[in-house]
Amino acid sequence: MDKIKVGVVNYLNTKPLVYGLEKGSITEQIELIGDYPSRLADMLLNNQIDVGLVPVAVLPLLKEYHIVSDYCIGTQGEIASVALFSEVPMAEIKKVLLDYQSRTSVELLKFLMREYWGINPEIVQATNEDYRYEITGTTAGLVIGDRAFEQRKISTFIYDLGSEWKKITGLPFVFAAWVSTKPLDEEFIKSFNIANAVGLNHIDEIVADTPFPLFDLKKYYNLHLSYAFDASKKKGMELFLSYINSDN
Repeated sequence: MDKIKVGVVNYLNTKPLVYGLEKGSITEQIELIGDYPSRLADMLLNNQIDVGLVPVAVLPLLKEYHIVSDYCIGTQGEIASVALFSEVPMAEIKKVLLDYQSRTSVELLKFLMREYWGINPEIVQATNEDYRYEITGTTAGLVIGDRAFEQRKISTFIYDLGSEWKKITGLPFVFAAWVSTKPLDEEFIKSFNIANAVGLNHIDEIVADTPFPLFDLKKYYNLHLSYAFDASKKKGMELFLSYINSDN
């Protein structure tokens, strides 16, 4: 029997969800494929994976999709690892570099700049990691994932995208969800869901096994991240998708 190809993000924020996929009986049914978010989105679009923890901004591009888990990468407010970084106050920003690893955060940032912050800087899509060296002067940059914790130590101004969304809408934000482009076996989905939940009961162990001097991971997992894909998160996601759909 062919294994189900499961795309996972190689960021610290996914460790609690991936923990159970790397242990237990479900490992016999799946092949884990790791990459950064925008690459996983492309892999799902091109049928290179069967299910992936993909940016929710890719959903409007899929002819058919199924959300296959009760868990996601979300936040109730400050996410800490997704932000616009700058050396100058927001009103002085002339150019914004967009993180090449992101889809959802890029769309969220564009929405915030246009509808909430009221700024209209030049927007440049970065293509490689060198762009972070250009976050200087009046050039700001969107940085997501583990590299955002490095950038927090460098940049003077940090505009957290999760916090900004919560201020506007009062809703949590969903950055990524488990998505397939075709129906999966119900028994597999049940096992997959159970496996997703395992790591949430082993946060202390995950933190102990993951030395990370740049940020308190226990605080990150318990306070900044919110993994349950509950009704309020679904409402926040639907609102976000309605905003980006109206732009297209």
